[in-house]
Amino acid sequence: MAKTRARVRRPAIEIALVGEIFDENEKDIINSLLDMPVGSSVTIYIDSSGGNVYAALAIANILVHRKLKATAIVVGECSSSAILVFAACKKRQVGPHSVFLFHRIKWRSEKDARSEEAAQWATHFKWLESEVDELQARLLGIDPEVMKRWIAEGCFVTGRELAELRAAEIVDFHPV
Repeated sequence: MAKTRARVRRPAIEIALVGEIFDENEKDIINSLLDMPVGSSVTIYIDSSGGNVYAALAIANILVHRKLKATAIVVGECSSSAILVFAACKKRQVGPHSVFLFHRIKWRSEKDARSEEAAQWATHFKWLESEVDELQARLLGIDPEVMKRWIAEGCFVTGRELAELRAAEIVDFHPV
């Protein structure tokens, strides 16, 4: 008689990325992702205006490098650096009224810096901006020229427009 093994079903992991992405919620999200076995499934609900580009880049890198089967569901706004997290997800769902703001990276610092250091930061940010723009276009499967135009113009893009470009799947949210 053959022995059968019972399958253990893990509960679905769900993470909310709500509000601006900064140190505190970055730490919580990264810890949650690192607690998951490599290749696990996770759903990330997004309603974020963005925040620290490095924090978003860290979250996106963990999603990719740990081969997590991430589904992003934009329940409101997904703008600025939050788009990096959205783009790093394997499956991307949006509502027709979801909104995305694409814009140039904004530099904000509370640190005292000498002029030489500030010049280095400006050079670094110019490099980072082009790298992040290219990464977002590649992950979303959007023509880099379209992405450059959106960013240069500070464009608001709807979920419907992203779905038309096949960068996301449209989900009409109907009340029950």
